[in-house]
Amino acid sequence: MLPFDRNVVDIAQVYLSNFLMPKQLKGDAIHLAYASYYKIDFLLTWNCNHLANANKRQHVRILNNKLNLPVPDIITPLELFTEQQL
Repeated sequence: MLPFDRNVVDIAQVYLSNFLMPKQLKGDAIHLAYASYYKIDFLLTWNCNHLANANKRQHVRILNNKLNLPVPDIITPLELFTEQQL
């Protein structure tokens, strides 16, 4: 379990205010904020609309670079499974 840090909420708010994710999907923004703030290498998700979306990767990269945060690899379980088979 990762501890709560107010910075995570602030990061999520940046994602929401920059339209990375719809405002009603605050949980997605929090998940990405936790992964970014705590320098998690991979964020595993089935959410292909707002997280594991190739069209969002550049937007995540730009915002995280502005925030001086690393960018986690956001992948689906199928991508992880496929990589292990190679």
